Amino acid sequence: MTTASLLDGFLRALLPLRPRAVWAHGSLAGGDYQEGRSDLDLIAVLPDPLTLGTVRRIVALHRRQRGEPLAAKLHCGYLTPATLGDVDRAHLAWAHGRVTRRPVTPVTRRELHAFGRVLYGEAPAGLLPPVPERELADFVVRDQRDFWRPAVDKARLWRQDIWVDLGLLTFARATVTLREGRLMSKREALGELGALGAPAKVVEDITLRRYGNPAPAPTDWLARRAELTRAYLGPAIDALVTEYG
Repeated sequence: MTTASLLDGFLRALLPLRPRAVWAHGSLAGGDYQEGRSDLDLIAVLPDPLTLGTVRRIVALHRRQRGEPLAAKLHCGYLTPATLGDVDRAHLAWAHGRVTRRPVTPVTRRELHAFGRVLYGEAPAGLLPPVPERELADFVVRDQRDFWRPAVDKARLWRQDIWVDLGLLTFARATVTLREGRLMSKREALGELGALGAPAKVVEDITLRRYGNPAPAPTDWLARRAELTRAYLGPAIDALVTEYG
């Protein structure tokens, strides 16, 4: 199954819930999508408040897709017109094979306005309030200060690929957003990391794993990579927060 066929099947299954819109954000919208590696990040705007019956239908819809290739990477948040403007509200979402609740962050909202991909229905500009510059900047600083900086001190996390990748790429994207007021893809962020002084060997490692076919990494490299990443990222985040906080 290809990404296109998965999305077609998902949209057909969603239509009985009468969505006002279905949008893609993240790599699928931003031009950095890689089939089988990238997540499929979606937002669906449903017309009415979510009842228990609606939630059950959403869960059943996603569970029916579980056997399909790529389905595990499809994540979707469910909003309604009445809740679209609440930045702090935790909306129903299906992610990583289960139901959860999470907000649609100012970064995601800005992505949707800047380059969101309309899969069905109305465009983001017609439904989603714009994100003020100050609100975006405040969120980016808060995310670096309150989530990523404490995470740097948890050494066990940084032996995992996902923490190394997202920690460095999110920092690069945050830096560019705060300095220039724009969003960038993860691929663009990789190019920025060198200019920001990130360890070259770690940047090469991320690039190879995201865009190449690397062999399994030896244990001693995972430990060294974690050390290099944490030694760079802690002070770098502190400096960014001091400058823009």
